Amino acid sequence: MVNKVQKILTGDYFSLSGITAWVIFDIRRSKGRKSDEDPLIFPVKYKVTYKRERVYYSAGIDLSIKEWKIMPDTRKKYLLQTRELLQSNFDRIKEHIKDLVKSNEFTLAALNIRLSRGMKNSVLSALYDKASALKTAGRIGTSEWYFYAAKSIEKFTAKDLKFSDITVNWLQDYENFLLEKKKSYTTISMHIRALQAVINTGKEQGIITPSQYPFGKGKYEVPTGVGRKMALTLAQIGKVMDYTLLSNTEKRCRDLWFFSYLCNGINMNDLLRLRYSNIKDGEILFFRQKTIKKTKEKKEIAAILLPELQQIISKWGNPDRKPDNYIFPFLQDGLTPSDEKRIIKNVTRLINKKMGDIGKALKYGSISTYTARHSFATVLKRSGANIAFISESLGHADLKTTENYLDSFEKEERLKNAELLTKFK
Repeated sequence: MVNKVQKILTGDYFSLSGITAWVIFDIRRSKGRKSDEDPLIFPVKYKVTYKRERVYYSAGIDLSIKEWKIMPDTRKKYLLQTRELLQSNFDRIKEHIKDLVKSNEFTLAALNIRLSRGMKNSVLSALYDKASALKTAGRIGTSEWYFYAAKSIEKFTAKDLKFSDITVNWLQDYENFLLEKKKSYTTISMHIRALQAVINTGKEQGIITPSQYPFGKGKYEVPTGVGRKMALTLAQIGKVMDYTLLSNTEKRCRDLWFFSYLCNGINMNDLLRLRYSNIKDGEILFFRQKTIKKTKEKKEIAAILLPELQQIISKWGNPDRKPDNYIFPFLQDGLTPSDEKRIIKNVTRLINKKMGDIGKALKYGSISTYTARHSFATVLKRSGANIAFISESLGHADLKTTENYLDSFEKEERLKNAELLTKFK
């Protein structure tokens, strides 16, 4: 017999900025029995309260009173899995609340967009859940990619989109919306690829049929962002390194940029994570953070420890050369993934600012950390290295990516060869 006084049994609890959230066992109304011999079962829900208003979200789980009471301490496998699922979903709800509070955008309506009762068929919930899961896994950069895509879509439409709402026409309208907002095709491509990733998952789960899938040839094709790929020549790199600088900050930024160029065009995310243990037998060995979690086969990149790299390490590196210490003293053990991301972003921004100033002074245009990577590939190509070697040195998964890097060089060569056709003397 259900106790009529105790109508709701509460589990986990969370509170922030006047917002409270619970995992609750709602025994106000039974959902019947699984069979005649089984006890009555009741729904588990998530309850969120703010300014005396409350909303409930179904957990999609029904339990008996006995199961609910023994679940915190049980060793039964199915209840352990149930508890884990409840906690995981509750953690996601808490993350959504924290994000909305942090951006001063919390309302129950805003939370509803992320945690609608049809969460399985909610595109925005799928994007935010993906961002949250990636953040928990420490993949902060990719997490932000999904998060900003969701925020952008929210600005385009206040509607909590279902998967079937994403049609060819909707995608074209969204692209036009972003163009009107002066967004680059690179940004547009990133937002829509994040959206495509969750739509692909929805298709796999049967939320939409293959005929409803809006992407592909003859449907909507994701635009490709083509950035300006400016590589420097060897002579230009020499002038960059000879350029007179006054402050140590400028000199360190330039040296780290040069380190990136010499170390196979290593990006700052990988460079700042290098430890002395990465130096072995006269080489710097490392894995790209960008691809190590995506590819089954892990490709280790090897860069020769040139004397110039050794000099930069001696000048700016951590003097305590224990194997586990970072080579450059920006990161430290114990930092959260978010703090690591923030530090790397700040260092990258500073280097881009100082190198941009040098580029303007030398009339080379904008120089950035990306320029170092692209210059590494292009200088090798100009020197006669084959694409397969360049691709391996850059850590690319396939040659097509490397060929995209070298597009500007190939056009430069075609123009040069075309001019030979009219050199009659």
